[in-house]
Amino acid sequence: MRELHDSRNNNQARYLQANNYPRTPPPLTHQSPTPILIPIPRPTLHALNKPKLPININSFPRIRKDGYYYVDKTTFVERLAHEGGSYLLCRPRRFGKSLLLSTIKALFEGRQELFKGLHIHDRWDWSLQHPIVRLNFGAGNSSNTSHPETKIEALLSEIEHLHGMSTPKTSPAARFRNLVKTLHKETGQRVVVLIDEYDKPFLNALHTPEVARANRDYLCAFYNVLKVIGEHLRLVFLTGVSRFPMSGLFSGLNNLIDISLDRDYSAVCGFTEMELDEVFADELTGLDRDQIRDWYGGYSWRGADRLYNPFDLLMLFRQRKFGTWWLDSRAPKILSETLKQHRAASISLDGMIASDYSLSTIDVRDMAPQALLFQTGYLTIQDEESQNGKRFYRLGYPNREVQQRLNEDLSPAAKLTSAI
Repeated sequence: MRELHDSRNNNQARYLQANNYPRTPPPLTHQSPTPILIPIPRPTLHALNKPKLPININSFPRIRKDGYYYVDKTTFVERLAHEGGSYLLCRPRRFGKSLLLSTIKALFEGRQELFKGLHIHDRWDWSLQHPIVRLNFGAGNSSNTSHPETKIEALLSEIEHLHGMSTPKTSPAARFRNLVKTLHKETGQRVVVLIDEYDKPFLNALHTPEVARANRDYLCAFYNVLKVIGEHLRLVFLTGVSRFPMSGLFSGLNNLIDISLDRDYSAVCGFTEMELDEVFADELTGLDRDQIRDWYGGYSWRGADRLYNPFDLLMLFRQRKFGTWWLDSRAPKILSETLKQHRAASISLDGMIASDYSLSTIDVRDMAPQALLFQTGYLTIQDEESQNGKRFYRLGYPNREVQQRLNEDLSPAAKLTSAI
């Protein structure tokens, strides 16, 4: 694994050097914000067969069948699939988590035709097909304590109906356990469990502490079923926004591997410089690369690559002008409420120091601004160091879009209090 990581880093370094990267972006200052919209001339000619922009499309089969751009992330999928086990990946919203799960699902369903031309196509045994249990908490309202149970029951009923199974009158946890065991027995293949937005029932209710605690406790009991049925599982993959301490939400699931800050998976979501050149060359016509990087690049999860926000880039390619597309698409309400509660000033956020533990502290009783800003994508890792066996990170704004918006939203606020 380390050899693969070192080799990828060396190849990336040679590529960036040959193409004169990284270029230093203009300094960001909260005193002189850049105008939000900067019109850019559209290319004069468009090829009729040019791929389409997959804005708000998270279905891997649809992207591959209907002629959309696709950034090949199957190098990471291959590694996860071959190693097996249980994984957690946390990234900000609209960074491609749901598309990643859709890709994994299609792979284990054996849909070979969708992977033609991709990295994994000639490296996978397409004769094997595994049953899939995919639970998506992304839709629905999380404003009442019954939501997790109601949502899980509906999702399980859909999967049971798909496989011609009856719906037992038992708890969702017992139904989940029975579903996985039955699918393994009937197909002879272990089950792949994919859970999208695992933390949404909890995060959506943070403004009501008693609801959030009830949802958290319910989810904790439900997810711990995964440990009991481990022998029936081929792969477990959970995605979300928040990194909870393993002693919290996943206290009973001690075999879960958190790859959110794993260097080898740092580029599993988001676009690298190389991917931008290889996939979107036609869309870059007439755009200034330094300006693109200044507005939408800069994200880091401890890897060699600084990543671009994929939603922002797709919107830029469509609109041909710079804007706060990602932030305008629905900023989390809990973020602004927490920052105002701590009387946070935007100038005080850049350069914050946080420990590895503090970046995974999201709880009803401990809403650390560092963790909230990092996990929602408003701050990113700029540097890191170890002290006495503990890892510490220096956080900063990833790009102009984020800094400009926080300057506007928090300009009347005072500096951070000692509570941070």
